[in-house]
Amino acid sequence: MQPAKKQQHIFICSECGYESRKWLGRCPDCGSWDSLSEQQPKSSPRLGRKAATAQPLTQAVAEEQERLRTQINEMDRVLGGGIVPGSLVLIGGDPGIGKSTLILQLLASLARQECPTLYVTGEESARQIRMRADRLHIHEASIAVSTENCVEAIIDLALQTRPALLAVDSIQTVFSEEIGSAPGSVTQVRESTARLLHLAKENHIPILLVGHVTKDGAIAGPRVLEHMVDTVLYFEGDRGQVFRILRTVKNRFGSTNEIGVFEMKESGLAEVDNPSALFLAERPVNVPGSVVMPSVEGTRPILVEVQALVSRSSLGTARRTAIGADPQRVALLTAVLEKKLGVTLFDHDIFLNVAGGVRIVEPALDLGVVAALLSSFFERPLDPSTVVCGEVGLAGEVRAVGQMELRLREAGRLGFTSFLMPESCCKQLQKKDNKDIQIVPVRTVSELAERLFGPQS
Repeated sequence: MQPAKKQQHIFICSECGYESRKWLGRCPDCGSWDSLSEQQPKSSPRLGRKAATAQPLTQAVAEEQERLRTQINEMDRVLGGGIVPGSLVLIGGDPGIGKSTLILQLLASLARQECPTLYVTGEESARQIRMRADRLHIHEASIAVSTENCVEAIIDLALQTRPALLAVDSIQTVFSEEIGSAPGSVTQVRESTARLLHLAKENHIPILLVGHVTKDGAIAGPRVLEHMVDTVLYFEGDRGQVFRILRTVKNRFGSTNEIGVFEMKESGLAEVDNPSALFLAERPVNVPGSVVMPSVEGTRPILVEVQALVSRSSLGTARRTAIGADPQRVALLTAVLEKKLGVTLFDHDIFLNVAGGVRIVEPALDLGVVAALLSSFFERPLDPSTVVCGEVGLAGEVRAVGQMELRLREAGRLGFTSFLMPESCCKQLQKKDNKDIQIVPVRTVSELAERLFGPQS
C-alpha cells in the first residue's frame, strides 16, 4: 500500500495573486517585496458538473433591465443611473470614513421603496448595527441583519430571503469552509468573491461588497479582486473635513469619471446638490496665490480653489509639495515658468493645494496652477471674479480642453464675470450667447501672465 501523498502548500502574492511552489522574497509578477504568504491549495473541482455550452451572439438575450434607483441622487450618479440587477459592486475607503453609514442609509432608502434588503456584517454585532441605525433615525423593518461570516451560509440565506440588495461588510472577513486558510487571506478573499459573483449573476441579486484598504489607499487583497467585480467605488475624504467624495474607478455599466459629494452630519451623510458653492464657501478674497478653476468630473462641473504658496527656501534643496494634484505635473509647470518667463523658482519652496480635499487629475488644472504660482510669487492677488482653465504644454503654449461649455455655464451660474481659457476653445464658443461672462483667450503662459498681472519687466 502506497503512502498518501503529502499535500503541498503554495505561496500566493497578497498584491496580485501570483502562485509559487516555493517562497520568494520578491514577486516575479508585480515586483512586490515580502508579499508571498503560505496558503493551502484550492481543492480540486468537483466531478459531475454540467458541460459548458455556447450560443451565437445574435441569439443571446439582450433585454434592457431596469436599474434599481436608490433615491440617493449622488449614489445613482456614480453608479450610472442606479443599481443594475445581478451586478457586483465593491466599495473601499479608509477606516472610519463612513462606509458602513453610507451602506445603512442606502439600505434604508431601498426599504422605504418596499424593497427587502439584507445586511451581512462580520465586523459588528446586530446590537451595534441597531445603535448606528438609531443614531441615523433608521427604523425600517424590511432591513434584515445577519452576523454571518461563512460564504456558504450567506449564499443560502440570500437564496431564502431573495433581497433586492445584499450588502456584505466586509469581504475580508468572509471565509469558505472548503478552504483551510484563515479569513482575509488571498485564497479566501478570491474564492469568496467568486462564489458571491456566481450568486449575483445566476439569481440577478445585486451585491455590495465593502473592502478594506491598504496604507497606500488601494483595496486590500489580490488585484484580481477588482477585475472580478463590475464596479469599484472609493469613498474618500479627510476626517478633518465635513464632506466625503464617492468616486468610481471602474464601472461596466456607466462612466468612470463620475463623483458623488456628501456632507457628514450628526444624523448621517447628506447629499450636496451644489458642491461648487461648498468648495468655494471659505475662499479668501484678494489674497495672493488663490485662483478658481472649473473642473469636470464625468458630467458634473465643479469649481474648486487652487492655492499656492511660493516662498524663498532656507534649505539646500527647495521643497515641492502638492495636495490634490499630481506632484510631477506641478514640477513640470514650474520648469515651464522658469524657462519661458524667466521666473526664478529653483530656490523657492512651492506648496500647492486644491482646497476641500478634492483630487483633480485632468490637465485642465494646469492653467490654474500656473496662475496660482505666479500670483504667490509676485504677491499679486487675482480678480476674485475670474476663473482660469486650460492645459499647458512644454513649449509654454496653452492647449484646448474638453467640455468648455459646461465649465462656462457653471462659472456664470456662480457669478464669475471673467473666464481665461485657451484661444482654440474660444473659437468654438463664439456662436454662443455669453453676455454674462467675459471670455478672455490666451495662447501662451506669457500672455496669461500679462493679462493677469500686466507687462513684467
